[in-house]
Amino acid sequence: MDDSLGAFERIVRSLGHLGYVEEQRTSAEHPFEIRNIHPALPIAVRELFDDGHYPQATFEAFKFVDKEVARLAAHAESGFKLMMAVFSETFPLLKLNPCGTASEKDEQKGFQFLFAGSMMAIRNPRGHEYAVHDSPDECLDHLALASLLLRRLQAAGHKIPGK
Repeated sequence: MDDSLGAFERIVRSLGHLGYVEEQRTSAEHPFEIRNIHPALPIAVRELFDDGHYPQATFEAFKFVDKEVARLAAHAESGFKLMMAVFSETFPLLKLNPCGTASEKDEQKGFQFLFAGSMMAIRNPRGHEYAVHDSPDECLDHLALASLLLRRLQAAGHKIPGK
């Protein structure tokens, strides 16, 4: 019984790769390494991607970004409201730069919109709708954005736990 269950699991897991064209890859590396996906993202993100659950992988990644921002800012909100409050250019709870010059304030506000927009445009549809379909490349693009946001937090001196 255990052998047939194991065989079934291998078959089902292999089906997740049907949508991804191997010939597009230039090496034996995993797409996460090729795209430099942030290693702090939960392992479930990679497992979901590998199993072909692309919208769910994206959703988990952006839930992680949301929770990390809330943790770093010690703020109870989530999603759009959290990002707009935390990255405000006038009274930011999380500064991404000194916010002294017009350019620095513009950067802070720009990332405020990137963080908030990613919650509304990427995370929310995958959390509230049941028929979201993403290709592997769309998922990797979303994960690259989540990685950019996490790396920008790190570049500003905020600690993201993980690998």
